[in-house]
Amino acid sequence: MYNTNEFKKGIKVELDGDPYIMIEADFVKPGKGQAFTRVKLKNLNTGRVVDRTYKSGEKIKKADVSEQDMQFLYEQMGEYHFMNMETFEQVAIAKDHLGEAWRYLTEGLVCIVLFHNNVPISVEVPNFVNLKIAYCEPGIKGDTATGATKPATLSTGHVVYVPLFIEEGERLRVDTRTGEYVERAKD
Repeated sequence: MYNTNEFKKGIKVELDGDPYIMIEADFVKPGKGQAFTRVKLKNLNTGRVVDRTYKSGEKIKKADVSEQDMQFLYEQMGEYHFMNMETFEQVAIAKDHLGEAWRYLTEGLVCIVLFHNNVPISVEVPNFVNLKIAYCEPGIKGDTATGATKPATLSTGHVVYVPLFIEEGERLRVDTRTGEYVERAKD
C-alpha cells in the first residue's frame, strides 16, 4: 500500500482492479482544514486519465505490475510480437495497447513491456530511436537560412518535420517523447 506521503510521479497503483500510473501528485495544505493530495492517474489499460483527491493518511493499493526488457520482432494483422531475450518466450500485444509506441517500433528494438497479472498491457520505447526516411521532398539548394522544415515519412509510417537539407534514405534520431526530429543518426 502507498500512503499519501509516498505519492509521486511514476508510481503504479491499482484502482477498481485496473492498473494506473501516477502522472502528477500535488500536496495541498490549505490555511484552514485538513491537508490533501491531488493526483492525476492514467489507466494503463485504456489510457484514460482521471483526477482524484486523497486526504492525508489515506492509502492506495500497489499495482501488481512488472516490467521486462523485450525485443520487438514483427507486426502481423494488428498484433505486435515481442520476445524475452533470456527465455525466448514471445508475447503478442494489440496495437490499441501500444499508444504512440507503434510509430517507433523497428525490428530488433529493445523495449520495456509492462505486465499486469502476467498479461502484457503496454510498451515503453527508448527515449531516442534511429529511423530511416522512407520518403521526403527534395530540399531547395541554398534555402537554409530561414530554418524552414519539410515533412518526412519514416520507415514506420510516422511523419516528422525535418530541416530542408535532410534527404530521403538518411537515418534520423527521433525523440519518442515528443515525436520530433533531433539530429542525423550517427550510426
